Amino acid sequence: MFDSSKCDPELGKKVHEYLKSKGQETPTFPVDMSREEKVAKIGGLFSEIMETLGLDLQDDSLMDTPRRVAKMYVNEIFWGMQPENFPKCTAIENKMDYDELITVRDVKVMSNCEHHFVVIDGVANIAYIPNKKVLGLSKINRIVEYFSRRPQVQERLTNQIFHCLSYILETEDVAVVIDATHYCVKSRGVQDINSHTFTSKLGGIFRKNPATRAEFYALVKKTS
Repeated sequence: MFDSSKCDPELGKKVHEYLKSKGQETPTFPVDMSREEKVAKIGGLFSEIMETLGLDLQDDSLMDTPRRVAKMYVNEIFWGMQPENFPKCTAIENKMDYDELITVRDVKVMSNCEHHFVVIDGVANIAYIPNKKVLGLSKINRIVEYFSRRPQVQERLTNQIFHCLSYILETEDVAVVIDATHYCVKSRGVQDINSHTFTSKLGGIFRKNPATRAEFYALVKKTS
C-alpha cells in the first residue's frame, strides 16, 4: 500500500534517470495535475466508457463506479509511475564483510499488463552478493512493489528491478527471476488458465559463474 511518509523523491529521480540511461524506464511524460485533478478527469472519461457500453449510471450500484475506478488507478494500482513515490531504501555499509548470497524468495508481484490493463499476478525471487553495501530486506519488497504499481510488461519489470538494485547496491552481482500469471492470457484471448511466464535478469557473477547461478536457482526452486 502506498505510504508517502516512506518515500524518497530524491533517490527516485536518480533511479529514474539511471533507468532512462539504460533504456529501461517506462515510457511516460510529465502530467501537471494534482492527484484529485487526475481522479476527476479519469472519472469523467470512465463515465463515458460505461455509458458507451450501455450501463446506466443512475443505478445506485453503478453511479460511483467511475470515481472508484479513478481513485484506484491514481492511488492504488498505478502510483509507481511517479519518481517522487520511490521508497526509502536504507543501505548500510557492509562492515561485516558479508560476501555470500542474500536471497529473498517469493516477493509478491501484483501489476497490470500495459497492453490490456488487466492483472499480472506472481512472485519475484531476488539475490545479490554484497560489495560495499547491504540493503534492508523489506526495501527489496518495496522496490518490487514500486515498479509493479504501473502498467507493465514482465520483461521490463524484471530489468527495472535488476538495474535499480544494481544502482543502489553499487554491484552487478544481482539476480532477478519473476514467475507470473497474466490475466490477459488467462481471462481473455487464448484463455489458458494454467500457463506461467518466467523472466530473468542475471548480472555479474550470476551470469559468469555457473556454480553461483546454480546455487541461486537451487535456493529459489519450488519444493512443493
